[in-house]
Amino acid sequence: MRHQNLLPVFVGLMATMALPGCKEEQAKANLPLAHSSGRLYLDVHNRIEGLTAEAVAGAHQKDLAIQGKYRVNYLKYWYDEGTGKVFCLVEAPNAEAAATVHKEAHGLVADEIVEVKEGH
Repeated sequence: MRHQNLLPVFVGLMATMALPGCKEEQAKANLPLAHSSGRLYLDVHNRIEGLTAEAVAGAHQKDLAIQGKYRVNYLKYWYDEGTGKVFCLVEAPNAEAAATVHKEAHGLVADEIVEVKEGH
């Protein structure tokens, strides 16, 4: 199955999953909270060599540490160690701001960034 066919599945998954505690966790860690425009994006990393749970968690923490500088809020991520695929849900003023955070934080830029809407 090609990754384009998986995108609706992950967008549907995001719509059904609650995102509790994301901003609360940032506040507890004394990280700046983003003040973005409320546009949601799903970014897709097709293959990150050597991906581990610890590595993706570390990269996410680096995103959280600088995201406020760009009015971005990385909310949630999903990953598959076997394929090296990573999906990040991010609130940002635009796709470029979301990409800039990844580039500056750890250099793992997404292969694709898609604007999404949350379903009810």
